[in-house]
Amino acid sequence: MSDELLINVTPMECRVALIQNGTVNELFVERSAKRGLVGNIYKGKVVRVLPGMQAAFVDIGLSRTAFLHINDMVWPRNQATPSVFELLQPGQVLAVQVMKDMLGTKGARLSTDLSIPSRYLVLMPYGNHIGVSQRIESDEERERLRNIIERVQEVHKLPGSVIVRTAAEGVEEEAIAQDMAYLARLWEHIQRKQKMVSVPSLIFEELPLPQRVIRDLANENTSKIYVDSREVHAKLKEFVDEFVPMMKNRLEHYPGERPIFDLYNVEEDIQKALQTRVALKSGGYLMIDQTEAMTTIDVNTGSYVGGRSLEDTVFKTNMEATQVIARQLRLRNLGGIIIIDFIDMQELVHRDEVLSQFERMLERDYSKTKITQVSELGLVEMTRKRTRESLEHLLCEACQTCQGRGFVKTAESICYEIFREIMRYARAYESQSGFTVVAHPQVVDRLLTAEATSVADLEHFLNRVIKFQVENLYTQEQYDIILS
Repeated sequence: MSDELLINVTPMECRVALIQNGTVNELFVERSAKRGLVGNIYKGKVVRVLPGMQAAFVDIGLSRTAFLHINDMVWPRNQATPSVFELLQPGQVLAVQVMKDMLGTKGARLSTDLSIPSRYLVLMPYGNHIGVSQRIESDEERERLRNIIERVQEVHKLPGSVIVRTAAEGVEEEAIAQDMAYLARLWEHIQRKQKMVSVPSLIFEELPLPQRVIRDLANENTSKIYVDSREVHAKLKEFVDEFVPMMKNRLEHYPGERPIFDLYNVEEDIQKALQTRVALKSGGYLMIDQTEAMTTIDVNTGSYVGGRSLEDTVFKTNMEATQVIARQLRLRNLGGIIIIDFIDMQELVHRDEVLSQFERMLERDYSKTKITQVSELGLVEMTRKRTRESLEHLLCEACQTCQGRGFVKTAESICYEIFREIMRYARAYESQSGFTVVAHPQVVDRLLTAEATSVADLEHFLNRVIKFQVENLYTQEQYDIILS
């Protein structure tokens, strides 16, 4: 399998697409004003203890207090579960790490069992064991890695548990030792900073999205990493030279006139990923409905009648659907409880084959997935670990017109689309004409206020004037760009 990473950078946001065999399978978006919090470590204060829930609310300096459950706290696991009051008291100060970003109306989810990742390892300072990624299947390789960790951990006097990541498979001991030394220095820095800062404060911040994606996703299957920003390319070159030298000759700056996401049809896939209906090549289709409680996926034969019999048609549609569903889960970043309604099959062997293939498709997912059971109604019930907002929740907001039953893109998203469209126009038309943007009042208002600096920077970069005109009859997603 050949993988490519595309990194699209603008002053407002960074977007990364994972391309596998020519298909977009995952998309990551990080906006400058709304960086994700997962992995960040804070010095926080307990605000309220909830004995009935065995949990507490902790102030870490965000707009909403964060949630800490006893199952995510450090305590001897060979003992009975203690009362939350035995571990926490109101006003208590402690170091916590964000496990899940704020989602909807929910605050961030925290843990006191800190984990600090590097390229090949994850350090958990309060543990006491060595673990190896389950994706490394060879018993011989697993034992080799365990022995290396034992030796290197002793040299660096590093406390706690060490988890060996999948990327460490086949890696030389020297590289792993360098990773361990980096973690040792980082843990010392975190401990020092924790003593120095006030409450609440950020102690450790996760890497920016481009570096984080290269650290976590780049492997021997990654053929190229393209970056369309010279500045970010220079930073990534330094990062790769120090931490991921195997990617040194695969990291390239993309200077092309055509936007990199257009070149690989990523923009088109993003638009499709925001739709409820997903077409199958056979003529069948999926209906994907995302709610706060769960996501439901319904498989339909549609216009496909190519099988020798109804059972054969249903079986082939379901088999195709397993691949598309697995991809859509990753592309849309759907998490939590997911219910899949495959088309009813009469033959038991067909049911088993569909479920078996679906499980194989899910093995490629970087997020943890688990099929819990197939219900009496034939529904496949599964869970997928959710650590960040889905693509729909990130790019869209509840529609006022339909009273929250659907979604439209936010004014912020439309502004960024307008900026990208202006860049395309500027490349296509070499005259020095300016631009007039005709858009919904909320979009124009944001362009003149929150995005005023970005507009000024774009005018300076293009050496052209950008004007704005309100059109009250436009919906929030509608806009026109006129050469003036």
